[in-house]
Amino acid sequence: MNNKVTQLFDIKYPIIQAGMIWCSGWKLASAVSNSGGLGLIGSGSMYPEVLKEHIQKCKKATNKPFGVNIPLLYPDIDKHIEIIISEGIKIVFVSAGNPKTWTKKLKDNGIIVVHVVSNAKFAKKAEDAGVDAIVAEGFEAGGHNGREETTTLCLIPLIKQAVNIPLIAAGGIGTGCAMHAVMALGADGVQIGSRFVASNEASANINFKKLIVDSIEGDTKLMLKQLTPVRLLKNKFFYALQEAENKCASTEDLTQLLGRGRAKKGMFEGDLDEGELEIGQVAALIRDIQPASSIITEIVAEYQQSIKKLINTHW
Repeated sequence: MNNKVTQLFDIKYPIIQAGMIWCSGWKLASAVSNSGGLGLIGSGSMYPEVLKEHIQKCKKATNKPFGVNIPLLYPDIDKHIEIIISEGIKIVFVSAGNPKTWTKKLKDNGIIVVHVVSNAKFAKKAEDAGVDAIVAEGFEAGGHNGREETTTLCLIPLIKQAVNIPLIAAGGIGTGCAMHAVMALGADGVQIGSRFVASNEASANINFKKLIVDSIEGDTKLMLKQLTPVRLLKNKFFYALQEAENKCASTEDLTQLLGRGRAKKGMFEGDLDEGELEIGQVAALIRDIQPASSIITEIVAEYQQSIKKLINTHW
């Protein structure tokens, strides 16, 4: 599988593990990289010294390329950037902010920059800012999402028309067949989050992992569109949030209800009632907690089988 994405990152398969807060530490990132994909450390839930520790442990656990994901709204982002540069990280994925802010500094230090977007307008802005590739994340995705609610199936061809740099599809991708579908639409690779949350190496709490594999269609919904849209599994906190939104709660009221540490409480500590449980719609297809290596092996095999099946189909 040799294409623009594998060449850009020097990896075997065009499969990138999403940098998810509270779920993507050095264990998961190194396991994905060792299996032929690109592992990412999710720095959004890490203090600067914790990020440095994860980077150093990941270096010891793999000699393959890996990167760091940074939400541009992170309050200590300048410290994260300095750690990334000093530790010699060569791949950075950025999201939730203006790509112009840090792209030049990162690229001046020899770092490949990838920006996550949810519409064609921001994809073009990111390309103009000098990023090396785009992640186009559809409405199906877990975590923070776009307000436009554009699905991955529609988003990929829209962004493919808008930019000329490598395009990575995200949102609702957890199988080889889905990977085949988005690459047929013009993507050069895929970024997968939810499937890797349900991996042995993910730092997510086992209670959260078990809830994911038990979830069914309709168990997630996009919420908090007044603040930063996020797809959540339905639980006690979700319904409190839904009631507040139905009563037209103000941004201030929603912020107060969300409070601090809600995502940590749910995804990392395993409070399935009061925690914020971020996951994608594809959770309904996940039925096992597996090693990251097995997940990649399955996705690649399914992708190859899907191609053969289509070729052998007679119209």
